[in-house]
Amino acid sequence: MGRILDISGQPFDFDDEMQTRSDELAMVMKRTQEHPSSGVTPNRAAQMLRDAERGDLTAQADLAFDMEEKDTHLFSELSKRRLAIQALEWRIAPARDASAQEKKDADMLNEYLHDAAWFEDALFDAGDAILKGYSMQEIEWGWLGKMRVPVVLHHRDPALFCANPDNLNELRLRDASYHGLELQPFGWFMHRAKSRTGYVGTNGLVRTLIWPFIFKNYSVRDFAEFLEIYGLPMRVGKYPTGSTNREKATLMQAVMDIGRRAGGIIPMGMTLDFQSAADGQSDPFMAMIGWAEKAISKAILGGTLTTEAGDKGARSLGEVHDEVRREIRNADVGQLARSINRDLIYPLLALNSDSTIDINRLPGIVFDTSEAGDITALSDAIPKLAAGMRIPVSWIQEKLHIPQPVGDEAVFTAQPVVPDNGPQKEAALSADDIPQEDDIDRMGVSPEDWQRSVDPLLKPVILSVLKDGPEAAMNKAASLYPQMDDAELIDMLTRAIFVADIWGRLDAAADH
Repeated sequence: MGRILDISGQPFDFDDEMQTRSDELAMVMKRTQEHPSSGVTPNRAAQMLRDAERGDLTAQADLAFDMEEKDTHLFSELSKRRLAIQALEWRIAPARDASAQEKKDADMLNEYLHDAAWFEDALFDAGDAILKGYSMQEIEWGWLGKMRVPVVLHHRDPALFCANPDNLNELRLRDASYHGLELQPFGWFMHRAKSRTGYVGTNGLVRTLIWPFIFKNYSVRDFAEFLEIYGLPMRVGKYPTGSTNREKATLMQAVMDIGRRAGGIIPMGMTLDFQSAADGQSDPFMAMIGWAEKAISKAILGGTLTTEAGDKGARSLGEVHDEVRREIRNADVGQLARSINRDLIYPLLALNSDSTIDINRLPGIVFDTSEAGDITALSDAIPKLAAGMRIPVSWIQEKLHIPQPVGDEAVFTAQPVVPDNGPQKEAALSADDIPQEDDIDRMGVSPEDWQRSVDPLLKPVILSVLKDGPEAAMNKAASLYPQMDDAELIDMLTRAIFVADIWGRLDAAADH
């Protein structure tokens, strides 16, 4: 394939070979995972964060991996954010005022990505950037008919990458060079999730979560030691002066074993005393653990009441916190959409579109973050609002998440309500001596007649309400009466009186 333009407009030669399969990266790709969280101290953590600020992201990436693996609470909260993205519906939309070709391109991409088995996994793996700051997936290209498409996306260990020392916002592959290996165009799906402003090495939540993680680990370890000795008597061994080191070791072994096995032997002349049982409270340990978990929840989800029960007013506060979580989700998908448009949508379009591509008019992925409206509340409010304003049906369907029927698709229709007129009246009205029943029905007042008659009458009042407010409209009601068009109303009332008179005569005849 000839030279094409990347998203920045720079020409390059497209190569569909995966970059990590090159010989120069063979040793780097064989690295094993390190576990810097083992025995991590605040000083050691601070050093790893400083290294990341300078472009060495390896230790920080490994630390984030350990934190997610070891802390169940942190894992749970991160999973909520990652899975919230996958729960959303999405579509590929063309640019505004799209041409026929632009709509065709958007439809092509929409159909392909919805059928692509790898896309849902790619969305999930992109969520790894929430903690680590960035997520890297290598694209393996192949063919689907005449289309050049990604066959699968391979998630790569974030520790394989570094920041360019001359541009700390540029990610590169680690190799033997100082600057790292530049990423191959159209070869990577890179997603950066910014939890804070800064260079790529400082964007991840790991830099905020490391501190409650460390303090929680300290408390968990101390609490475990407390539980190990809680309730057990203090055991003190006494040896005579002049005992050898071997005799002392034997006594020490007996002291340690007797708590577990309730028996043991010691040399004659040595004694073993039992003091009062170890006591104390677990509250300080649990308070520190609780503080750390709340801090983790606040950093990831913006609050705690979507995770645990609260005190008085917890339900209303929980709803507020849930709204905050939705705002965080919307921000997440906004950042993710930009990454997808740059690294997946544009390459697919550049490699498969028949037309010239305008970078400023690209189709893009749109996540549906709207919430379905309350059907009961809207059903009650819309008829009232329709008396004074024009409401598009499309807006109502969008609010209620009700799709438009396609073609001859079957639609649900409301069944007409049959009034219960009672058996006696029903018998009278169905008698053979009333052949004019249908004619009388047609002369009656329908809801449409009523609406058509009242609208001209109320129009001056509605305009006054919209312009001056309800109170002013009430004060002007008398002066507005001459402006009311009552011709339709007079005709309708005349018909209603006539029909009422006929019905009265029929009822009287039926009674006799």
